[in-house]
Amino acid sequence: MEKLIDFFTHVPLWFRATILVGGLVFFWILEGLIPLFRFQYKKVRHAGINLLFTLMTVIIGFGLAGVLLYVSNYVSNREFGLLYLVELPLWLQVIVGVLLLDLIGAYFVHYVEHKVKWMWKFHLIHHSDTTIDVTSGLRHHPGETVFRITFTIMAVIVVGAPIGIIMLYQSLSVLFAHLEHVNSSPFGKWDKAISYVLVTPNMHKIHHHYTQPWTDTNFGNIFSIWDRLFGTFQHVDDMKDVKFGIDTHMKPEENDALGNLLAIPFQKYRVPPESKFGSE
Repeated sequence: MEKLIDFFTHVPLWFRATILVGGLVFFWILEGLIPLFRFQYKKVRHAGINLLFTLMTVIIGFGLAGVLLYVSNYVSNREFGLLYLVELPLWLQVIVGVLLLDLIGAYFVHYVEHKVKWMWKFHLIHHSDTTIDVTSGLRHHPGETVFRITFTIMAVIVVGAPIGIIMLYQSLSVLFAHLEHVNSSPFGKWDKAISYVLVTPNMHKIHHHYTQPWTDTNFGNIFSIWDRLFGTFQHVDDMKDVKFGIDTHMKPEENDALGNLLAIPFQKYRVPPESKFGSE
């Protein structure tokens, strides 16, 4: 375990790039061989738009990496945070650390984005994709990327996570972003069983259904236990019942145009048929 954490403490750029780019390539090939849905779309053009959002996410992430490192070193050097309330062996520190980072830095911020109107307007860019595939995993508005990194920093402060645990968590997070969105069902009949602990492709795709209440379920990123614990878990027997997109932005000129996607958070809020916020 010491070697693992030491590796992620000094994780090389090539490894992080392999997780990001290699994961995209691997799952792109997988969904081409065994697709779950047979979309009629321009796959390369679709990928181009989503990868531009991915590039924005990477740039913002690198820009705030120094803040994340500083905060991590500050709290871990002073042994400030939940990890230091009781003495734990390293292996248990890693498990607890990754679990809590996932809870605060992924599940909680995701849940809040669905409940706070102005944050939802940024997050719905991710939901506006009507053809979910592996490239959809990092389709996030730059504003939402800032939200998520901010909540991750908050999680680091609460947990007291050292940088090695953070980098391990972030590597797993990127891997699961690819896995959850791939247009395939690699676990087959085992998907439901695995979803008792981990977020699986079928489980997450329910969250991308175009209407409530399914849109407001399955917020988890790595661990499905948070959805089960907080009552936000949803299972669907037949994935053919899932229709991707968001009901307020189903027109291609709105959900498939980069300029409009960037502008949506600053446009007037649209009330869905079953509004969670009501009218403005």
